[in-house]
Amino acid sequence: MLARKSIIPEEYVLARIAAENLRKPRIRDRPRKARFIAKNGACNLAHKNIREQGRFLQDIFTTLVDLKWRHTLVIFTMSFLCSWLLFAMMWWLVAFAHGDMDPSTENLRTAQSTPCVTCVRSFTSAFLFSIEVQVTIGFGGRMMTEECPLAITVLILQNIVGLIINAVMLGCIFMKTAQAHRRAETLIFSRQAVIAVRNGKLCFMFRVGDLRKSMIISASVRIQVVRKTTTPEGEVIPIHQVDIPVDNPIESNNIFLVAPLIICHVIDKRSPLYDISASDLALQDLELIVILEGVVETTGITTQARTSYVAEEILWGHRFVPIVTEEEGVYAVDYSKFGNTVKVAAPRCSARELDEKPSILIQTLQKSELSHQNSLRKRNSMRRNNSIRRSNSMRRTNSSLIVPKVQFITPEGSQSASET
Repeated sequence: MLARKSIIPEEYVLARIAAENLRKPRIRDRPRKARFIAKNGACNLAHKNIREQGRFLQDIFTTLVDLKWRHTLVIFTMSFLCSWLLFAMMWWLVAFAHGDMDPSTENLRTAQSTPCVTCVRSFTSAFLFSIEVQVTIGFGGRMMTEECPLAITVLILQNIVGLIINAVMLGCIFMKTAQAHRRAETLIFSRQAVIAVRNGKLCFMFRVGDLRKSMIISASVRIQVVRKTTTPEGEVIPIHQVDIPVDNPIESNNIFLVAPLIICHVIDKRSPLYDISASDLALQDLELIVILEGVVETTGITTQARTSYVAEEILWGHRFVPIVTEEEGVYAVDYSKFGNTVKVAAPRCSARELDEKPSILIQTLQKSELSHQNSLRKRNSMRRNNSIRRSNSMRRTNSSLIVPKVQFITPEGSQSASET
């Protein structure tokens, strides 16, 4: 620090910093709007101040399925433990009421009467007998006799309750493991969407694919635009959803998702993007939600995959690169290029302006063709210059390798030339 102060004066440093601060314009970034749907398909919505909590208990099975795994496993374990303890207490009361717990009359009971449950002399043995009854283990040491009708009633009741608990908890775990969103993990969308010209129209496009070989039957794609709007009456709608059509040559709007597809939406008069240009896109407060629905071929369960694109994730004037090629009679898909795009010629105006002035598209295509030809000429000239330089360098190298001729003079005066 001492050496730096001695070399650069402090006045010069302060003046330099002040000049740099004056040059840099202070631009505040626009506050980032919260997404309604995350990229992984999760809904970014929090439910607060719900007063009628009892409605969740009316649909207890769905509530158990929606719980997290740790909560489900705790409930699964506690339901069995509580039922075992409850019926253990009932078996202990049955034995206590019959007098099987009195140690002073144990020898007399053995000789004259039969206990309700053999070998049940404490709460621990009653708890073990409860487990044996409910899970049908049957070790053989403890068993029920026909002495007490109440014990028979408790046995029937415990079997019914155990079957109900098994059915509910096993069904809940099965539904959690076979949930539809698990299959949606292998349905992928491109990280970014593009806007480019296709068939003379501006189109909004994104790519969707399925990583599994098992297909999605009757797959369909829907696109919704979510934005904050205000009605002429002054009502503010924070989440206004508008459906936009998807360009599909098939009337049923179903897609055959055997390979990655590019889903296209033509920006026409019906589209909310009709009046948006390339410069206006970054200022728009909108979100395009993509929903893919279909039936899983292996399980028959309806699944749904979701994602969304905000204005920062839409590339204007780009196109997806092809990733499906034919190799040795088989169509191969290169998923490493799934989201790759390339720049293409596209007018920067809105679709409305393009419809009103079709010459804009022609001029844009002509400019792109001229720029493409110029780039080809520059590339060819660079290749020609490189080839000339390479040939010149090879000639110089060959000329430097030529061996000079040396003449030897003999004493007789004759000359002989030899090459070495």
